[in-house]
Amino acid sequence: MKIEGKNQVIEALKNDATINKIIVDKNFMTRKDDVISLAKKSKIRIEFLPKKVMDGISVTGHHQGYIAETVDFSYCDIKDILENAKQKNHDPFVVLLDGIEDPHNLGAIIRTCECAGVDGIVIPKIRACQVNETVVRTSAGAISNIKIARVTNLKEAIDTLKENGLWIYVSETGGESIYSQNLTGPIGIVVGSEGNGVKQSIRTYCDGIITLPLKGSVNSLNASVASAICVYEVLRQRENQQ
Repeated sequence: MKIEGKNQVIEALKNDATINKIIVDKNFMTRKDDVISLAKKSKIRIEFLPKKVMDGISVTGHHQGYIAETVDFSYCDIKDILENAKQKNHDPFVVLLDGIEDPHNLGAIIRTCECAGVDGIVIPKIRACQVNETVVRTSAGAISNIKIARVTNLKEAIDTLKENGLWIYVSETGGESIYSQNLTGPIGIVVGSEGNGVKQSIRTYCDGIITLPLKGSVNSLNASVASAICVYEVLRQRENQQ
C-alpha cells in the first residue's frame, strides 16, 4: 500500500508505520526536509526519483513529491479499542460503519473521528470499503492515529461492545432527535451506507435510534457529514458534563 503526500508520510513515520521505503522527488535531495530527516532517523531506505516517474507510480495523483511504500494496513481487535479508552481514563467511544463503500467517505469519517477523540472505528470485512490508498489520502494523516477493527459480523461486534457496557445507537431517520438524547457515558454510534443507511437487522439490534433534524427538501445527509454531526454532538455533551 502507498501513503502519499508530505503530511501523510510524516504522520506514518511518527507513528511507526511499517514502511519498506520512501520515495522522494530528487529535486528535494539538497534541501532541509522533515520527511528525509525522519526517514534517516528511523533508518528507512530513501529512493530519489524524478517527478515524472513518481507521477507514473502514484495512485492518488497527489503525492507532492513523497510516497511511502508500506505493508497493508494493520487492523486491530475490538479489545484494543476498549483498552485504548481505558488507558485514556474515559468512557469508550466507538463508531461502527455499516457498509460504507465510498473510500472518500471512509477517509473523511476517519479524519473526523480522530479529531474528535473517538477511541476506534469498526468496519465489516465484506460489502464495505477497506483501508486503501484513497482512504489514507482523504484521512489527511489521521489514519495513523486511530484504531480500526475489521470484523466478520457487525452484530457480534455490537454484542462485544454491549458486554463491555456500551450503549449502541443508530444514526438513522425515525428516531429521537439527537439533541434530546443523553449521549454521555460508554457509547457506540452506528452509521449506515451512503445509499441504504443502516440495515434493518442491525437497527433493531441496537439500543436506540438518534435522528438528525432535516428542515429542507432533501431527506438525507452524506454519510461522512452525518457521522461528523453525531460524533461532535457526543463530544459536546461529554465536555458539558465535565
